[in-house]
Amino acid sequence: MKRLMSIISLMLVIATIVSGCGAAATPTPTATSTPTPTSTPTATPTSTPTVTATSTPAATATATATASSAQNVTLTMFGAGTLAKPWNAVIAAFQKQNPNVTAQPQYGGSVTMVKQVTELGKIADVVGVADYTVIPKYMFGQGGTKQYTDWYVGFVSNAITLVYTDKSKYASEINNSNWYQVVSRPGVQVGRSDPNTDPSGYQFIQMLELSAKYYNQPNLVNDVLANSPQSNTRPTETDLIAALESGQIDYLAIYQSDAIQNGFKYLDLPSDVNLSDPAKATLYATVSVTTTNGLVKGNPIIYAVTIPNNATNPNEAEQFVAFLLGPDGQSIMKSMGFGVLSPALANDITKVPASLKSLVTQWPSS
Repeated sequence: MKRLMSIISLMLVIATIVSGCGAAATPTPTATSTPTPTSTPTATPTSTPTVTATSTPAATATATATASSAQNVTLTMFGAGTLAKPWNAVIAAFQKQNPNVTAQPQYGGSVTMVKQVTELGKIADVVGVADYTVIPKYMFGQGGTKQYTDWYVGFVSNAITLVYTDKSKYASEINNSNWYQVVSRPGVQVGRSDPNTDPSGYQFIQMLELSAKYYNQPNLVNDVLANSPQSNTRPTETDLIAALESGQIDYLAIYQSDAIQNGFKYLDLPSDVNLSDPAKATLYATVSVTTTNGLVKGNPIIYAVTIPNNATNPNEAEQFVAFLLGPDGQSIMKSMGFGVLSPALANDITKVPASLKSLVTQWPSS
């Protein structure tokens, strides 16, 4: 009996212990499910950024791509036909330093290119011409017309000449002294650009007028032009290069730079007649040519560049012009047969963009 009572007592003790353990475990989930105010802010900042950063990689990548694409720029450029080769080389060098910039150049007669902006309403970021006077005449808002710019920079010079090949008639006879006699002979075909659309067209005639005085040959202009009928003219002189190479024409009035670029033979004419020397502006001004756009007096052949005031990408346009006027751009232009103007000449240095002022000087008064 005593043994039985001992067993019963032991079982009661065990039951009491088990019951006590169960009561201790119960408060634990209660404390966890009722967080204190201090635990809430600790949990929130830790979990929020972790989830956000790992759950939206696509959005982050999209934002990065958008920012990158926004930096890509396409520059629209209108340039004289004789700028095609040198500007394409300058553009290629510029893009190596500015890979986000793409250029879309168009080339043609300088007057035609400028009128793309002033008459046809096309937007250009950069405009380059073979005669600096074209810019103020058509883009400065003269005569109450809309103004597209009020500044330009002359950056290279050139010379007008006649080029020829071994196929040209009398190629073995022509020289710097008898050229006007040779190209006036019967059967000789002379090509030139249209003076109504392209500077070299009227500069060639101006060169002939200066030559008539220089060589004391009153009939020189008419004699040479008799071998250059309308059928031998094109909107820009570079359009006739193939005709010269094929022998369709014998001589082509063109710039010395083009002669060098294409490996043509050319006449090295005196600076008194070839319009190459800025110091002889007064002499050149003694001749003029009448075109459908009015009277054009002789001037030194200086190429000029400007940025229209409605350019889509003026900042990148300034970067390109700065590169063009800088040592790399000028080195390329020189290698292409142009005379380098360093520093470049500004018509009004106060109106030139601030980023370009250090690269230019005021155009000297004539």
